[in-house]
Amino acid sequence: MRFTTIIPRRGINDEGLGKKHALHRLITAADTEYVWLMDDDVSAPPAVPETEADLLILPLRMTGGSSLLERLQIAEYAAIQQLTIVTAQHHHPVLCSGANMIVRRERWLESYADLHPEIPSGDDMFLLESFKRRGLRIEVNDHPDYTASIQALRSWRALWRQRMRWAGKAPHYTDHDILLVGGLVVAANVLQLLCPLVLLIKFPLEYRLIKKRDASVSFFDAFLLEILYPLYMLICIIGGLFRQQW
Repeated sequence: MRFTTIIPRRGINDEGLGKKHALHRLITAADTEYVWLMDDDVSAPPAVPETEADLLILPLRMTGGSSLLERLQIAEYAAIQQLTIVTAQHHHPVLCSGANMIVRRERWLESYADLHPEIPSGDDMFLLESFKRRGLRIEVNDHPDYTASIQALRSWRALWRQRMRWAGKAPHYTDHDILLVGGLVVAANVLQLLCPLVLLIKFPLEYRLIKKRDASVSFFDAFLLEILYPLYMLICIIGGLFRQQW
């Protein structure tokens, strides 16, 4: 399989117009059937998968752990990644990441108008929605050799900015699966805020999700994340909805 690796870098190849513009320019210039999308802060996996899918979702692993902030991010990311992989394996993908995925070049270009160019981020999730709506072939490969690594953010400021940016895209989602899973996550955490005893049911399920993806996450880190997550989630949602500039 011939592919071109696409790594958009802010300020270098986006011409000041944002990541989606950079992606469009770089993918248009590629001369291969497939493009492998990565972020510039990602360590590439050791092997290259073969695929005939229009979109191949590949695994990510967060590294770090020298601080409590990093360890909490690793625990959260493990849960996100496990949800990404499991829903894709069951043919109802609700998440994907432009930090590590392979896309058929022509299909990406055909979907560009669906990526909400007016929104600075979200190229990966809007692409997933577009591909599902068009009935294109979406697959996942969870082999460890195809796992890319991403470094945990080292400051609270960077974390809040990133998470609020993620949350700010939510009102634009239209896919049934994404809305259903997102609604369930929000409802479960709001319920935990109103009735903390819900944690006794919710935590064992989420701890299992985390450990299946990253066995190095400690019980303490996962439990602390579980306690803090409802408030953290609401702050991100509210901040994302009202923040105008990213």
